[in-house]
Amino acid sequence: MSQDKSPDTHDEDLFEEQPQQVEAEEISSESVEEVVETPLEKAERERDEFRDQFLRLAAEMENFRKRAARERDDERKYASYGLLYDLLPALDNLQRGIDAAESDDRSESVLTGVQMVLKQFDEILKRHGVEAIASMGEQFDPNFHEALQQRPDGSVPPMTVIQELERGYKLHERVLRPSKVIVSSQPASESS
Repeated sequence: MSQDKSPDTHDEDLFEEQPQQVEAEEISSESVEEVVETPLEKAERERDEFRDQFLRLAAEMENFRKRAARERDDERKYASYGLLYDLLPALDNLQRGIDAAESDDRSESVLTGVQMVLKQFDEILKRHGVEAIASMGEQFDPNFHEALQQRPDGSVPPMTVIQELERGYKLHERVLRPSKVIVSSQPASESS
């Protein structure tokens, strides 16, 4: 049998075996490349995930810093709220004393003294960011006014403040206490 084969056929058998070996080598080299690329791709993917996570955390931290700074500023700005609120009744009594003294001609020196104290009180409050809420003649605003009564009054539009019973105050932008007021309503003859 071996004699039947010519040298040409033996070469053909070798030729046929070589492509199989080459294919096997190509497959194994491809799988090696896949093995080499897979860790690289995995590392790149993890790097990208960590970068995204880092950027998100950095943004959260910056937002936290800004929020904390705003809260700190508000805390500083409104720290005296309780004290100032407690001073307001004394201020009201000073105003009542002035109102009573103005109606009595005999108490001119007392009136002058109380007016000076009230003026000083107002200046102190102003330095600390407290200001009176404008009420008289203003349109009623529930954010700044507390209506205690309505009175018919045809000389002004309805829901206009016609009397201030107790002055309201603001601490910067916040209402410390609303003004207690009487507001106008339509006269009875116009409302029917």
